[in-house]
Amino acid sequence: MAKVTQAAQKDRQYWLLKSDPESFSFDDLWNLPNRTTHWDGVRNYQARNFIREMKKGDLAFFYHSGGPEPGVLGIVEIVREAYPDPTALDRKDPHYDPKSKNGESSWSMVDVHAIERLPRPVALSEMRTKPELEGMPLLQKGSRLSVQKVGAADWNAVLALGKQVSASR
Repeated sequence: MAKVTQAAQKDRQYWLLKSDPESFSFDDLWNLPNRTTHWDGVRNYQARNFIREMKKGDLAFFYHSGGPEPGVLGIVEIVREAYPDPTALDRKDPHYDPKSKNGESSWSMVDVHAIERLPRPVALSEMRTKPELEGMPLLQKGSRLSVQKVGAADWNAVLALGKQVSASR
C-alpha cells in the first residue's frame, strides 16, 4: 500500500474526485467492505478523459462538493484503471445516457480504494486563503469538473493542511 504521508512522487499522478456527500460521502466509501467501489456516473467528456488517464496506484483527494463546508476529507487510491461505465446503459439508473447505444457505453469509470481519512478536513474556504494553491484547478473561477488533475505541489500543500492538527482541537 502507498505511503500517503510522503511527498508527491514523479511516477504517480494525482487527482481530485468530487462527490456530493448526500449522494455518496467519504464515510460511505470508508464503511464499504474493503473500502473499495467504482467511481461511476461521470457525464462530462473532459472529466471522462481524465478518468481514462488514471493509472493503478495513482492517488486522489476525495472532495465533498456540498454540505455545510465543501472540502477534502480523505485520500483514495486508483485500484482499477478505466473501463466502460454500465450505468449509462441502465434506463433505471440516474446516470442513464440515452446516447449510449448498441450496448456500448461511451463513458468510463475506475475503481477506488479509501486509504486514509485526513486528520482534519481541508475546507474549500481555507484552500482559497493559501497563496501556494492559487493555481489549483479546483480554485479557478468556473471550475466545476467532478474529476480534476492535481499537481504535485498542490497535492503536497493540501496534504500538509490536512495533516495539521489545529491548536483549538
